[in-house]
Amino acid sequence: MVKLGLKQGIPFLGNGDRLTRYEFERRYQAMADNQKAELIEGVVYLASPLRFESHAEPHGHTITWLGVYQASTPGVRLGIEPTVRLDANNEPQPDGVLLIAPTAKGQSRFSDDDYIEGAPELVVEIAASSVAIDLHDKKEAYCRNGVKEYIIWQIFENKLDWFSLQQGEYVSLEVDADGVIKSQIFPGLWLSMSNLLAGNMQQVLAVLQSGLNSPEHQLFVQQLSG
Repeated sequence: MVKLGLKQGIPFLGNGDRLTRYEFERRYQAMADNQKAELIEGVVYLASPLRFESHAEPHGHTITWLGVYQASTPGVRLGIEPTVRLDANNEPQPDGVLLIAPTAKGQSRFSDDDYIEGAPELVVEIAASSVAIDLHDKKEAYCRNGVKEYIIWQIFENKLDWFSLQQGEYVSLEVDADGVIKSQIFPGLWLSMSNLLAGNMQQVLAVLQSGLNSPEHQLFVQQLSG
């Protein structure tokens, strides 16, 4: 078990510890370094060092895609690895979140100490494989707390799943006849999955631009601003 940092008599934060969210935050804030830590279903998980091609680069591609959408959609906010206070036993730091701002009647809010409280509309995770926590306990926590769409990219399997919350369960969104997945929550957020998996970002952004030019996206922008 990995143990990190001891400060002012506060116990170490250890991988696999079972803690309340309050105790997790107390120990996390006292850590001597800035290693990423998450609380998932009451269990502490400490992140390992991240490799480039199996995490950092696909993470960058995903954030680039989401960032272009956010830049064209006033009222939508984008965050990278934010702390999210979901419930008493879950405080993840997802690889990315896309949310409707509280001022635009989104379902989450920002706390006085600048954390997300409640479920963002969309969460993205980059996972090594299908055995990762992202497809199991973390997915269940996101579903139960009302994250409306959940994207998980499994690098070793070269597979991406985009789940939509429907009647309390996650259902996979399917590609259309053109090979494009379209968000049900963020109109105009279109993804050419095959091109993203292949690293063809030029085509990924071209498909996204088509979504941004769609009447559905223009109406969404009007609704957010109105």
